[in-house]
Amino acid sequence: MRTPHTQTHHPAQSDGSAGERVPLRRNPYDELAALADDPVDGRLTEETAPIPRDDDEEPWSPPNHRRGSRRRNRATGLSTVVRVLAWTLTLACLVTLADRWAVLYAEHKASDQLKDKLHLTAAPEVRIGGLPFLTQLAARRLDSVRITVPDIPADRVTLTEVSATADHVRLDGDTPTAVRGALVQQVHGRAVLSFADMNRELGASQVSFTAHGPHGVQARGALRVANRDLRVRADVGIRQEGERGIATTVGSIRLDIGDLATYRPGTGPADGLHLTRDSARRLTEETAKIKAMLAVPEIVHRLGVPDSVVRTALHDEDKLHSLTGAPRFLHDLTRVNLVDAALAHPQLLGRLGLDPSLFTALTKLTRPHVADRFSFAFQLPKPPRGSLRLQGVTVDDDGIHADVAGAGLLLGH
Repeated sequence: MRTPHTQTHHPAQSDGSAGERVPLRRNPYDELAALADDPVDGRLTEETAPIPRDDDEEPWSPPNHRRGSRRRNRATGLSTVVRVLAWTLTLACLVTLADRWAVLYAEHKASDQLKDKLHLTAAPEVRIGGLPFLTQLAARRLDSVRITVPDIPADRVTLTEVSATADHVRLDGDTPTAVRGALVQQVHGRAVLSFADMNRELGASQVSFTAHGPHGVQARGALRVANRDLRVRADVGIRQEGERGIATTVGSIRLDIGDLATYRPGTGPADGLHLTRDSARRLTEETAKIKAMLAVPEIVHRLGVPDSVVRTALHDEDKLHSLTGAPRFLHDLTRVNLVDAALAHPQLLGRLGLDPSLFTALTKLTRPHVADRFSFAFQLPKPPRGSLRLQGVTVDDDGIHADVAGAGLLLGH
């Protein structure tokens, strides 16, 4: 039987330093040889013997789970804050949606009530200002309400738009469905009558209106007279009438018969039938036509030419050309009203190139009849309580604008 191999221990070797000893290193081959000699004892020895370790190795210690626990606690706290914020934002969104829904509902109900009470053809647009609406409704007081009403009939025209903003509105009612009325402390707005609507309603697609200064309107177009389209021109003044009214004053009216003559209805010095400057110049160059005119005593008297001069000119063409060629004669000829002369001498119109039937129709076309085509007026409704008035009327490029102001208006009672 083999004797067990015993491990020899060698004395510690010195590296030459005094008092310092270095432990011997274990030979791994010696350990394997020992295991081969006695595997059982060697296994037991290895299992029971402590495993040598270097002095630099850290000692074993149980795992510490507190650090991971702190991370989980922090994550749990952060997720709680996020959940609180999410619920808060969700609640705020729901409250905002509820407030906006209440505003839309109130605006819709107010629009329907205004349409019924004012007998409007189109529902007005209502916008309630201020946030939040529900707190205003609970206090029965609205900061501001803007109302826009389109297409309001006003006499012969239609107001394109009337917009107004009411401030400090006191409600009589508890909920949007139970508002019985409102008291408006102040209101300011504007009424607009566009030229596009005037062209359609007054001009009948034949006359167009444009701005002519801050208080004037020009009307230009065509007017059918005796189966002929004559160019028409009219100047219309816009003025405020009273506290709530707008009216027009039609000034000069002129009908152009081509480039031959113009007709102004009325009995004033500038009214009647007059030759244009071009037609008067052509007339003086035609001997037969100018002699026909000078043969009419009414025309000679209006020209202010002495009868002796006219008689000499009718028999002497040189004298005739000397008379009619003077600049003063041409000017005076355009100022002669041919109405009286044409009534006394109907054949004169034919010589001048005027249609007698057209002349007859023009004389029946009175000034009020023509002016009525371009005039209009309207009044703002009188409120049952409070005041509503116009503060100014102006003419802009797009139409007629009127500023509106009111105070103490009671609505819905």
